[in-house]
Amino acid sequence: MSGWCSTCEWGIMRIPTCPSTLPPRRTPTGTGGVRVGVGKGASAILLFRGRWKVSVRARDASGVYEEEEQRQRLKKGIADFYDSASGVWESIWGEHMHHGFYHPNTNTHTHSLISDHRAAQLCMIDEALRFAHIPEDPVQKPRSIVDVGCGIGGSSRYLARKFDAQCQGITLSPVQAQRAEALAASQGLADKVSFQVADALNQPFPDAQFDLVWSMESGEHMPDKEKFVNELARVAAPGATIIIVTWCHRDLTPCEESLRPEEKHLLKKICDAYYLPAWCSTADYVKLLQSHSLQDIKAADWSEYVAPFWPAVISTALTWKGFISLLRSGWKPIRGTLVMPLMIQGYKMGLIKFAIITCRKPL
Repeated sequence: MSGWCSTCEWGIMRIPTCPSTLPPRRTPTGTGGVRVGVGKGASAILLFRGRWKVSVRARDASGVYEEEEQRQRLKKGIADFYDSASGVWESIWGEHMHHGFYHPNTNTHTHSLISDHRAAQLCMIDEALRFAHIPEDPVQKPRSIVDVGCGIGGSSRYLARKFDAQCQGITLSPVQAQRAEALAASQGLADKVSFQVADALNQPFPDAQFDLVWSMESGEHMPDKEKFVNELARVAAPGATIIIVTWCHRDLTPCEESLRPEEKHLLKKICDAYYLPAWCSTADYVKLLQSHSLQDIKAADWSEYVAPFWPAVISTALTWKGFISLLRSGWKPIRGTLVMPLMIQGYKMGLIKFAIITCRKPL
């Protein structure tokens, strides 16, 4: 044997060899075998009895479990946040829990009514569909849709109604799923849409099920962007379109290895309030989609089109109705409100990007 390659996750070792780790570090074990350095955080005991038999012991197995615990805490934090905040949002802004799209030729000072911003949220859905070239004709329109990170089901119901399609939504929040079902029933869409509590990184759907895979502002909550994209591609049927609308940080320049410290500091404050893991760039998403051999990949920065949104949200929070609703909802929504100005700051300094990325799964 000339070398070894390993992964420490769950103490599993991959064989055969990897030239990058040559030569292995061998030390006596006192067990009649040899301990071989197999990469950061792991070691292996090799016993030769006619052939090599491998047993792997993680030098730092606690790190694996700690990472899993962090992910579980993040999932619980996201669920609890939306359990407590969704009612407040709906009471003021209605059923769509995402940015609005404001056309550049529109005078943003005229957006003084909540109804204007609700219309902008519907415009966001339509513009995303238009960007992705989703057909509306009876033959080619999507018939089966998944809404990944569905909130209280606003997009699901809108898409089901628009395309006369079946739509399934998933969310980590039991409160959101229950409310989404109730709204669907009240709107006569119980036979068209359904909702369940599920993890976007482990979706409860078979492969190749959906004609349209929709993710409206949920990608920023995903701790494993690669697994997120993998799941979107897995449940997409051949020829299906995937639409990801998400918060990203700016693309790095060729000479940069990471964001600047002050940028990281600002994003951390936002992450702590909204239960977000590490951010990625639009370019990162494009690379992930390319790695899955997805086609017709397009991306755009829509930051200028969502600029009026956060000031409007802050304004509604400062109304008497908003103030009372926040007090009743608890600390988590209040903390989220307090960092809203940081979102505006992030957009203005070019750090935060409102990105849309679309692609198609090959036939």
